[in-house]
Amino acid sequence: MSVRVGAARIRAALVTLISFFVVAGTATGCAGGGDERPAVVVTTNILGDITREIVGDEADVSVLMKPNADPHSFGLSAVQAAELENADLVVYNGLGLEENVLRHVEAARESGVATFAAGEAADPLTFHTGQDGGPEDEAGEPDPHFWTDPDRVRKAAGLIADQVTEHVDGVDGKAVRNNAARYDGQLADLTTWMEKSFAAVPEDRRALVTNHHVFGYLADRFGLRVIGAVIPSGTTLASPSSSDLRSLTRAMEQAGVRTVFADSSQPTKLAEVLRQEMGGDVDVVSLYSESLTEKGKGAGTYLEMMRANTSAMAEGLTGA
Repeated sequence: MSVRVGAARIRAALVTLISFFVVAGTATGCAGGGDERPAVVVTTNILGDITREIVGDEADVSVLMKPNADPHSFGLSAVQAAELENADLVVYNGLGLEENVLRHVEAARESGVATFAAGEAADPLTFHTGQDGGPEDEAGEPDPHFWTDPDRVRKAAGLIADQVTEHVDGVDGKAVRNNAARYDGQLADLTTWMEKSFAAVPEDRRALVTNHHVFGYLADRFGLRVIGAVIPSGTTLASPSSSDLRSLTRAMEQAGVRTVFADSSQPTKLAEVLRQEMGGDVDVVSLYSESLTEKGKGAGTYLEMMRANTSAMAEGLTGA
């Protein structure tokens, strides 16, 4: 008799335990399904940092491009491509910058995802990529590197805030606006500081040579003159010819330029070749031009990147 009672109690306990897990699992599933946070996906890490400042805690912001990556060449995994198509909003640069990602952005748009091309909305300039005295291979093409002008970033940031409040359900629009206003003030302070920094560069030292054409917006905004680039193109995927290097060498000699600014995320071999072309009397200064670094590595945020670049450029141009 005691054996039967013991077995019955064990069966009852098992039924109770199984019922508990079923109910708990159902409740967890329901809670998870109803607690999904809105998602914003951003292609490049520079735009990712700007978008995070604006979104704050109102939504999850996923950035596809890793620190120190090249926006012209980075690609997506299958998981990242799925992220794009499941987002509430996709923020990307456009103007041909993310060359291997744009087809995925287009697929997300066709599936009904809201997308925003920040570069296209930031009053883009056109490339004038020939060296002084040489051909302008890409003249007339839109320049995607708008972020080197903080005023254009201010405009883009305000438009991103508009896109978030319009297309991302569940966010607090007032909180997004407050974030955008706070960040706008920081960008305004950055512009003022950059103006003062570049004002100290003498007029005869304002000629700029870079690894590839990336600082046209900065030059236009702060009164510098781009006389050429080692890679006479707006993309790192291009390669210079021997005639390109000769044209650039002549332009540098005519302008008295002995400093080349190279992207920190790219090998400086081409700039070193130019140094050899000019007899070794060329300084190569490293900048953060197209990608943020990891936190604490010199350019973990857009604001940090721009301040580091401005200091290095002003010092390199003046020869201080």
